[in-house]
Amino acid sequence: MPRNKCETLSIRTTAEIKDLIRQAAEREHRSVASMVEVLVLAHAEQSGIKARTKPKKSNKK
Repeated sequence: MPRNKCETLSIRTTAEIKDLIRQAAEREHRSVASMVEVLVLAHAEQSGIKARTKPKKSNKK
């Protein structure tokens, strides 16, 4: 089941970090945003971190 994406995240980073994310995304044929999600989810799983907030409900019927 796809996640309802309703949040925006803007970050400032170095050109080096941005390039590393872009390269990783290209290798996996993903967008940069998708790659960041994959990396965060992998880190959370590895570290035993669970989200504290519940996903917002969609208005779709």
